[in-house]
Formats: sequence, C-alpha cells, structure tokens
Amino acid sequence: MEIIAKNRKAYFQYEILEKIETGIVLTGTEVKSIRNRDVSINESFAHIDHDEVFIYEMHIGHYKQGNQQNHEPKRVRKLLLHKREINKIIGKVKQKGYTMVPLSLYFKEGLVKVELALVRGKTTVDKREDIKKRTVEREIQRAMR
Repeated sequence: MEIIAKNRKAYFQYEILEKIETGIVLTGTEVKSIRNRDVSINESFAHIDHDEVFIYEMHIGHYKQGNQQNHEPKRVRKLLLHKREINKIIGKVKQKGYTMVPLSLYFKEGLVKVELALVRGKTTVDKREDIKKRTVEREIQRAMR
C-alpha cells in the first residue's frame, strides 16, 4: 500500500466515527498526476446525490504531457461503493452533524483507493483537550529520554 496524500487536518477538526475504503472513478491523466503526487485532499468532502457518493473539491493537478486530453483539476468525482454500504451511510449522515471526509488517498494493488471517514465536527473545547494531551505526551517522552 503506497500512501499518496493524507488529510491531517481531518484528525484535528473532526471526531472520526467510522472508516470506509472506496474506489474512485478517474481518467487516465488523473491517474498519472496522482502517480506524480500532484494531488490535495485537504479541503475535500464527500456528498450523496441520488444514491451515489461523490467527492468534491479534491484537487488533482494537470498532467504535464496531457495536451488536449487533460482533465479539470477540481471536477466532481464518483466514489465506488456497494449499495448496502451507501444505504448504511445514508442512515448515519441524516443524523445531525455527521459528514463524510476523505482521510487518505493511496494505491492498493495498482488501483487508486480513498479512505473515507464518517465524522462529526469537534468543538473548540475538544480541540483544546487534544492539544493538551499531545503536549503532556511530548513532555512524558522527553522525561523518559
């Protein structure tokens, strides 16, 4: 498994409830750009439209040798999930405050996969507690050295 991009902000801004591995529909130039690591998933999110899951605001840069067949960098891309998985997600997303955010983008057996997470937004108090925990853990590690 070769990790291409990670959404590090998601771990800080959201409480992760469930993780799902999905496929993604891409064009040839998009795959080549992803192999060159010209991709960003930091501001992206997933949404359900007509019983299909789509990812928005995922930036995949232009492929240098793409010419006329090049893609649009921030186009909407379809995620590949089974019907029962989509129905399960629909039930949870309808609850207040839940959304879907990609955590990472990686190659698995030659195919591009997206690790999608069902998340709930953290409050500022929760974020402060996370920062305090991290600083305490750092101090403990320093003291043990």
